[in-house]
Amino acid sequence: MICAGIDAGSRSTKLVLLDAEQGVILSRGLCDQGVEQESLASALLERCCAEAGVARNRVGSIVATGYGRNLLRFAGCTITEITCHARGVCHLLPETRTILEIGGQDSKCVFVEAGGRVRDFAMNDRCAAGSGRFLELVASRLEVSLRELGDLGEESQKPALISSMCVVFAETEIIGLLAQGVSRADIAAGVQNAIAQRVVALAGRCALPPIAFTGGVALLPGMTRALEHALGCAVTVAPLPQYTGALGAALLAGERGGERPPASEDSRQRDATFNTER
Repeated sequence: MICAGIDAGSRSTKLVLLDAEQGVILSRGLCDQGVEQESLASALLERCCAEAGVARNRVGSIVATGYGRNLLRFAGCTITEITCHARGVCHLLPETRTILEIGGQDSKCVFVEAGGRVRDFAMNDRCAAGSGRFLELVASRLEVSLRELGDLGEESQKPALISSMCVVFAETEIIGLLAQGVSRADIAAGVQNAIAQRVVALAGRCALPPIAFTGGVALLPGMTRALEHALGCAVTVAPLPQYTGALGAALLAGERGGERPPASEDSRQRDATFNTER
């Protein structure tokens, strides 16, 4: 059976087209998020089907996850991103016990057992600090691209201390550091270290190795190093870090055959969510 997993995230929509019987990814793609989320996701599915040489009507099961999952009415099932990221990462890295996911507008720590079953999780989704959006704002202030921001951090000799993790105050602090002559490289490294410390604080003492790093921010040079320094242990970037949620959704689509999961699944995970800002 051919299945599709769609991760309608806050910044982009990711899709994985999967041959469920063979466990082979047939195609994958992403597009920027927008107002017409369902139309964008539908067009992305058409594109991925065309790239794989698969007629859309052959896609037997579709699972949607992410912030915009409930807007994708053509999906047969919706499952929380916590479950989907855990399933996707543990499919790629079966020994994983802690998942650190930093996306466009939130960060998550997911603690898993053997087989990818979620044991517990922590999530910060009420503040842009510690997310890709925060890094975008920093890159803009330093007049570099996101990729260049990561490369800058790698050049740092003395990372700056960023004391505020509020986006507004941190921007003001960065302006002050620039005025004092602090290098952009040291500021970039300081921001990465501050984000890593925030994510580690979110995980508390529950982070057990092996630890996998996923989400779009995992593609940024320097962030893995910053997390390893903050945790004091090795961190592995998951293969296809932007697609682990969509991959997990596709795998679950194959397992469920399009059946809707119990209504309690979304509500149970939503009730367990907590935020370090409380």
